[in-house]
Amino acid sequence: MIAAEKSPLAPLFQSGVTSSAVNDFSGLRAKAMNEKTFKKIKDLPTTHLLGTGTPMCAGCGGLEVVKEIYDLIGEKTVFINAAGCMTLLAVYPFTPFRGSWLYTAMASAPAGAQGVRDALDILLEKGRITPEEDLEAVVLTGDGAAYGMGLSSTSAAIDRNLNFIYICYDNEGYGNTGQQASAASPHGARTATSKGPHGYLGHKKDLFAIWAAHRPAYVATVTGAEPLDLARKIEKAGKIEGPRLIIALAPCPTGWGFDPKETVEIGKLAVKTGIWPLKEYVDGKVTHTVIPSRRLPVEEYLKLQGRFAHLFKPERNEALLREIQEQVDVYWQGS
Repeated sequence: MIAAEKSPLAPLFQSGVTSSAVNDFSGLRAKAMNEKTFKKIKDLPTTHLLGTGTPMCAGCGGLEVVKEIYDLIGEKTVFINAAGCMTLLAVYPFTPFRGSWLYTAMASAPAGAQGVRDALDILLEKGRITPEEDLEAVVLTGDGAAYGMGLSSTSAAIDRNLNFIYICYDNEGYGNTGQQASAASPHGARTATSKGPHGYLGHKKDLFAIWAAHRPAYVATVTGAEPLDLARKIEKAGKIEGPRLIIALAPCPTGWGFDPKETVEIGKLAVKTGIWPLKEYVDGKVTHTVIPSRRLPVEEYLKLQGRFAHLFKPERNEALLREIQEQVDVYWQGS
């Protein structure tokens, strides 16, 4: 673990000198990002930036995604972390991040990113840091903030054309406080606040469409179980300026009720069944980046998770299973 006081954030706001806090490896990584297209698994980074020994839950899909993304964007970053599961990645005075980390309330991470970006731009304008010393402002939130509490501040940041990357690790519930239902919870899932025989009666909010309606620079969905697709999207986002928004499916063994060793398989099944479409928005156009050649039945994904166990026993809930399948079918028929 890395002591938080050694973060480049302190000199950024004190002396404006950040070069001593950023090693040459970051520059090489940034150069590679600008020159390289990820074609095979062997093209992915082999040196991992996020420190080990974090207090996150075993098999955390959110941590899986953050590790992969951090390896790609590099350590010349300031993570603006809204309250949530990933808050555990920085237990004062230590953090597993090699760069800077800033904690905010659940609803205000994009506003925090605005302050960070403004400060960096002022230092650049005054010549106190060089473009090579500039940092990327990266918001990190769970679905509780992204879909609900922080949606207004995100909308405002997009409207202001804030130059930042927003990463939502979507574990489809308020995972840090016991997996209560959120606006991202899927229809039929049992949560801490939806324990009836039919589970959550609402429907998952289409955050991708909401963000795309703002016409930002970039929006994409990813999952850690598809690392090549994720790498290509992060590479593309790194070459664009403006609001860049990433929604990452984050399978949660604790909240969803599955063995931590199944995290990757759950993520793959989410794509293969079509429940989690991998797509991106660029210049007003939505493109699916991975299209299942033969979609598996959604129950192949659902039956591995305790939060959907009530759909299969003591008796199969054919009506609800059919409803969930039809929702997925309708989506792909219109795509």
